[in-house]
Amino acid sequence: MYVIRTPGYSKRDPEKRWALSDRVFFAAGACHILAYAFLERYGSAGRTVEWIKPAQGQTGNHHFVSSGTFAFDYHGYSSRDQLLAHYWRQARRHHPGWDATLEVLPPDVLISEAKSKTYDGLWLREPKQFLQDALPRAHAFLDRFPSPSNCRKRKD
Repeated sequence: MYVIRTPGYSKRDPEKRWALSDRVFFAAGACHILAYAFLERYGSAGRTVEWIKPAQGQTGNHHFVSSGTFAFDYHGYSSRDQLLAHYWRQARRHHPGWDATLEVLPPDVLISEAKSKTYDGLWLREPKQFLQDALPRAHAFLDRFPSPSNCRKRKD
């Protein structure tokens, strides 16, 4: 969970949102675009997008790519278990009693507002619904990281 503490920041202000650093941009509202870009570039059998779906009435959606053992999100690569433990710990630090479930989403849901709305509690912006198209930005962000096959931290 990423909490933005910038005075006057609002997700509804496209210019301020676009001006966030890449890491914060993909942590706070565009994680689904990053996950889609990752699968576009490195998709293979066994890699899925998992949705951390907060319990009803709570906040803190997050999407990340998972192989079952490794995960990729705005942090880069980590073990899936470490990512989930970190996320739960941070969410509960900011929101005592916070809880969530995990759901696997098909990739096309990540870039379709209409398809995302077919999932209870989900509404995702399409890449072109940001100030500029967020997909090229996600691809450029991915360039900072090695491919999964070259990542030494992975065990699968």
